[in-house]
Amino acid sequence: MQGFNEHKLSRRAFLAGTGALGLATLFQLNPITQGLVRAGLAHAGEGIPVPGSGKWVPTVCQGCTTWCMKEAYVQDGRVFHVRGNQHSKITGKSGCVRQSMALTELYDPDRVRYPMKRTNPRKGRGEDPGFVRISWEEAMDTFAEKLLELRRKGEPYKYMTTRGRYGFMSGVMLANITRIIGSPNAITHSAICAEADKFGPYFMEGNWGYRQYDIKNSRYQLSFGADPIAANRQVSFATREWGNMLEHAKVAIVDPRFSSSAQKADEWLPLKPGTDSALALALAHVILTEGLWYKPFVGDFANGENGFVSGQSVSEEDFEERYTHGVVQWWNLELKDRNPEWAAEITDLPVEQIVRVARDLGTAAPNVGIWLSRGMHMNTRGAYSSMCGHALAGLLGAAENDGGSMRFSARPMASLPDGAAYRDDLAKAGIAMEMIDRRGRLEFPALARGVSGAGVISAQPANSILEEDPYGIEVLYASWNNFVYAQPHAQEWEEAMKKVPFQVHSTLNLAEQSMFADIILPASHSMFERWNVVANSGNGYGVVGIQQPMVKVGDVRQDESEIPWLLAEALDRKGFSAPLEYLKNEFVDPETGAQPTNGDELGLYMAKMMTQPFWDADSDVGGTKFNSWDEFREVGMWTSDHYPFQSRWGNMGTKTGNFEFYSETLKEALQSHADRHDTNIDNVLETCNYEARGELAFIPHYESPFRHGSDAEVPMLFVDHKHKLNREGRGCNHYWYTAERDTDAGDLKFRDAAKINPVDAERLGIETGDTVRLTSVSGTITCTASVWEGVRPGCVVKAFGMGHWAYGRHVSEDFGRTAIGGNNNELIPRDYDRLSGSSVFSGQIGVRIEKA
Repeated sequence: MQGFNEHKLSRRAFLAGTGALGLATLFQLNPITQGLVRAGLAHAGEGIPVPGSGKWVPTVCQGCTTWCMKEAYVQDGRVFHVRGNQHSKITGKSGCVRQSMALTELYDPDRVRYPMKRTNPRKGRGEDPGFVRISWEEAMDTFAEKLLELRRKGEPYKYMTTRGRYGFMSGVMLANITRIIGSPNAITHSAICAEADKFGPYFMEGNWGYRQYDIKNSRYQLSFGADPIAANRQVSFATREWGNMLEHAKVAIVDPRFSSSAQKADEWLPLKPGTDSALALALAHVILTEGLWYKPFVGDFANGENGFVSGQSVSEEDFEERYTHGVVQWWNLELKDRNPEWAAEITDLPVEQIVRVARDLGTAAPNVGIWLSRGMHMNTRGAYSSMCGHALAGLLGAAENDGGSMRFSARPMASLPDGAAYRDDLAKAGIAMEMIDRRGRLEFPALARGVSGAGVISAQPANSILEEDPYGIEVLYASWNNFVYAQPHAQEWEEAMKKVPFQVHSTLNLAEQSMFADIILPASHSMFERWNVVANSGNGYGVVGIQQPMVKVGDVRQDESEIPWLLAEALDRKGFSAPLEYLKNEFVDPETGAQPTNGDELGLYMAKMMTQPFWDADSDVGGTKFNSWDEFREVGMWTSDHYPFQSRWGNMGTKTGNFEFYSETLKEALQSHADRHDTNIDNVLETCNYEARGELAFIPHYESPFRHGSDAEVPMLFVDHKHKLNREGRGCNHYWYTAERDTDAGDLKFRDAAKINPVDAERLGIETGDTVRLTSVSGTITCTASVWEGVRPGCVVKAFGMGHWAYGRHVSEDFGRTAIGGNNNELIPRDYDRLSGSSVFSGQIGVRIEKA
């Protein structure tokens, strides 16, 4: 972090402000030892704290999208250890490395400990912000004044909030108060996460959400690009049970990279990137032609004889479907010609392997898990890739079935008041404006839950700001995110942020986003320093857990309760009382009826309100039974009854109620979007860069990969993946993260590795350790070559997570200026799967690699 030596807030002053770190900082001791050092300092002259005199406090880890229920060991005001919540039926006391990395975040010596303001008006990479410490009152008064300036001008819609990792109380600050002010622009990160993952399941079985997998009863797991034991949803549960599952199940991993899960699989299918849907369709073709589909779910021919013959159409009247819709239409329109030989030409996989996997799937049905991932569907035409993959779950009877996949279990939390009654006429006019991400335009259907424009297009605001279409943004509040680093075509976000006059960043560490901020607010750590409610599902159970403040490091405030309270108070002091009235009147203690008097009470009351269905003695929601809030808080989590398999068969939530191979649900949604723009469905698809026309639009079908860059200019294909040490991008500033990079095969200690196959390395004259330059149509980065057999020839594979030019001493070569390695998102272009709104992170992104 050499850049800090020159800042007005010097590196020495910054570190001094982080607390009494002393030798623990100097020698980079682990967090537990740092805690012991602090304990010794704090108790000097008072004796040494007695081991075992602490307490396990329930919380929830948000280090990945699994959101595991945890317990933190707290003694004398310090957190020493984290384990799985002993009451969890998903993980028990087990966990992954991310729970321990949370401690490195909490006690990171580079963490922001107090509010700061910018003194240098110039913004961007290489510019010293000149941050100086200020009070919370000054920070919030400045923020409030900028918001009121927008209201005075009649332009409150030029305020935008962006959400990264969140708790279920985040909507109060980021959406509800934003709308009371008068802006519709609450932008979530969802479309850079996995919106396309939800597309197939929704339009085929009515589930706009992720799935849980019954791996305990599985006989086969087929994963399209997912790495369940390293970096995916339910990773803690998967790592605990995967070895047991291998005793009774086979595993096939589809991935150009020899991932951790592939290393423990029966089959590795290193297909050409962007061709997953061709493989899925060929598997379906074999399953049907060989009579391997699950008949109790799909149905059968009336005469009992298999009529699915390769290349031949079938009469719909001959097949009697049970809990599905349109399997014969799907066959006639698409599948009859999608044989293994066809797929082998596209995917570059052996015909024999495709057939073998299909037969194994059919033999194991219905106890089959079909995993989708960003690698399969977050590409320019990924909506239909998502449908192709999820169609296998229907064909094999694995949807909503034991040993298969099912939607998340019901978690009947109480909803929080939306504040609509506190919006004045100016606010109502503001929220009626078109949103900054352009959702709902002809070229952006974003069909979340089948509604035109209901989804988010997370990567679009930067382009909208630069073009001032539909308008510019003048005030930005970024909460627990780093969009300047995390969005595709990150360079565009750097340029866009220079155009936003006033920005507030709530963050753990100074990051790339911070380099454009005018006010820095120190965020509370989600696991240890705030009230919140978080829910998830796994192993057939739905869980709802609470996060609760147990320690406090620095002058931080809870980001989803105290910060909105302080902002509302500041607005009230300046004559705009509606936000504070909303918080005081709508959020009351459900036990006592008391109104909140500060942000901490607001957080407590929100947590109690949301979880009341679980701890109220009169509640009948099922699952774990509690008789009081105190009893619930002690356990820290509620668990549902086990998922009722097959309960949704015939009641899927689709237009027909069945699993739709021919999606009437998608047909209705596309028609609604077309009607909105006085056009037809074919024109919608053409505008949005899909190949389908006519009836193909409503079924899982093959769309050829859209290639970014020509073969001549960028001849190789870029494969982005998540490192197993990634903790949502926030755990990177620690010695572990860089020193243990090689825990992912092919990566290198202390380096940011671009992994290539030996065949390509020999052709290009590249060796492990060489500094290489990667170039795409989006940009250029520099990193270190790693020659590794676990990469499909013709591909460059690189883990996401390095390439920070601002974050901390361990991941920035020169803080604020130069990164160690390169950011994958500077290579990935801004493009979309427009039906879902998802950003493109995979498919066929051309790249050139050469010695630097």
